[in-house]
Amino acid sequence: MILSTEVLTIFILNAIFLFFGLIAFILSIKIFLNWDINATNQKQYTLEKQSYLTATIIKFIFALKLPLFLFFIFTLDKISNIITGAMCGAGVVDATPYGTYLFILKILNLYIFGFWLILHYIDSKSEVLKYTKLKFGLFIIIFLFFISEIILETLMFTAIDISKMVDCCGVIYSSNSTSIISNIFALSNKILLLIFYGNFLALILFYYLKNKSFYSMFSLLFIVISLISLISFFGTYIYELPTHHCPFCYLQKDYNYIGYLIYILLFVGTFNGILVGFVNYTKKVNSTFNSSIIFISLFTLLVSYYPISYYIRNGVWL
Repeated sequence: MILSTEVLTIFILNAIFLFFGLIAFILSIKIFLNWDINATNQKQYTLEKQSYLTATIIKFIFALKLPLFLFFIFTLDKISNIITGAMCGAGVVDATPYGTYLFILKILNLYIFGFWLILHYIDSKSEVLKYTKLKFGLFIIIFLFFISEIILETLMFTAIDISKMVDCCGVIYSSNSTSIISNIFALSNKILLLIFYGNFLALILFYYLKNKSFYSMFSLLFIVISLISLISFFGTYIYELPTHHCPFCYLQKDYNYIGYLIYILLFVGTFNGILVGFVNYTKKVNSTFNSSIIFISLFTLLVSYYPISYYIRNGVWL
């Protein structure tokens, strides 16, 4: 078990969020089962007041998810200094059986929680609170993901043995590794880049055609392809080292924390892109499309800059 200041902060925040989350969960069940906007009795009036309180609690928790995710990444890098063999957050994630699943769940929750906030915003603009029952019913499901994340996070940090040797990122993300992630190196860079830029061009095409369904689908696909491309190809040019594939190290000071910008651009772009598929809930179709394509384009330009810059300066590819 490891109890650094950062880990203790995460535990304390999780306890606070769990307390308020349980209140919101109980009230959400009550609202979902009894909500009737056409009713004019005291019970419905009470539910309307409770819905405002519940939504405020949920917004408080969800609004902090993104900065806390960044703090979680910072914590992994910070405690990697005291774990034998770990050189960055990758070693900490791989130090226990729970790390990889926790990381995937945290990313998934960011998207799910973000969609809830959008649905709440749309509902609050509706005079008849059209989506109140839907959003609280959705939170009942989301709460299970939220609890799972807290449990996995607790298990991961309590299972870390600082005296045990762990693999560094160079081993975890090598082509000789036996981990699942090593399978991505079976793809040649030419095929990988063809898929990556093909996906990007498809997004541009569907943006101009304003085809919401296909744009949303290709945005979802872009998340997976981009992460694989970062690990297998683009990341090596950020490090200027063909054997370095770690998706964590460029979050550090040595690389000007460029990883945070890369991941934020990817998240905002793909989040809005997936949201396009649900724009029937709102009239802001064009703004959602525009925001998505701008951030995805900035992401693509940023990661493309590194191999192009390297080739211009050195005359060869890695």
